[in-house]
Amino acid sequence: MSPPTDYFVDRRRLRRKLGWWRLAALIALGVAGLVAVVRLGGADSADKLTPHIARLELQGVITGDDDTIDMIKKIGESSQTKALLLEIESPGGTTTGSERLYEELRRVAEKKPVVAVVGTVAASGAYIAALAADTIVARGNSLVGSIGVLFQYPNVSKLLNNWGVEVETIKSSPLKAAPNGLEPTSPAAREAIASLVADSFAWFKALVQERRKLDDAELAKVSDGRVFTARQGVPLKLVDLIGGQREAIDWLVANKGIA
Repeated sequence: MSPPTDYFVDRRRLRRKLGWWRLAALIALGVAGLVAVVRLGGADSADKLTPHIARLELQGVITGDDDTIDMIKKIGESSQTKALLLEIESPGGTTTGSERLYEELRRVAEKKPVVAVVGTVAASGAYIAALAADTIVARGNSLVGSIGVLFQYPNVSKLLNNWGVEVETIKSSPLKAAPNGLEPTSPAAREAIASLVADSFAWFKALVQERRKLDDAELAKVSDGRVFTARQGVPLKLVDLIGGQREAIDWLVANKGIA
């Protein structure tokens, strides 16, 4: 028995309706994709066409990764970016990564104003990043500082000894791959690592002293490794202004003529 004519008509109508909805869905996906590209485009996005203040977030452990460095370079090269708000939420990171980040931010600061805005914490390597800014803004209870250098490694030599495991090592000289955590650390190895820490610490302190304009006595007060609240940090010259993003923008308007 053949299906009625109305059956074929309804099927054709249904196919047309389904085809229209598929087309609408594809258009919606395309628009959403375009919006995502514009939002994530950074210095290459559509907002490059108008003057603006760029905002860069530094979060988590600082490593000086290529993506962050590339974004900073784009901000520095953008003719429409009039200033940079550097929003920091980080306990620190590697010494080399922090150094790389600092140097790139200073290149931007040579072209346009940079303001660091501290969230909960900007400690150690994150404070190095903040030092690159023209001014540092932080909430009263934000933590800053931790000016110092740390080298840590686990030593499991006693644990291995308890289990009857002995690590045999053949090396060209006593300080090769020392300390390694598999054997007791020799005085010579400890001294070698201590010299590395001391050298990086001297570099860190010199950076703080230069950027924050501290004399030797002022530097000694803030360079024992502790953190300070921003309220404590203002008289110690570690922080310039209590506040957040709004206060940072007000500072740019008042001091750098950024409208």
